[in-house]
Amino acid sequence: MAEQSEPDPDGQRVVRVAGARRARLTPVPGSDPAPESGPETDDDDVAAAPRGPKGPNDDRLMQDVPPHY
Repeated sequence: MAEQSEPDPDGQRVVRVAGARRARLTPVPGSDPAPESGPETDDDDVAAAPRGPKGPNDDRLMQDVPPHY
């Protein structure tokens, strides 16, 4: 039960969905509505991978815990 408003000259419309708090926009003609995804990697591999040369304070920074923890 979606109520549609007037069509926009660009072809994109606002669609009001019954029972929802927010309206939706239809995709722009010629665009890909699928979300963009990055390369498939495991989260564990990303966290353990070195990101550059190791500095003199890296070990200390990894051991420090913020005061609100």
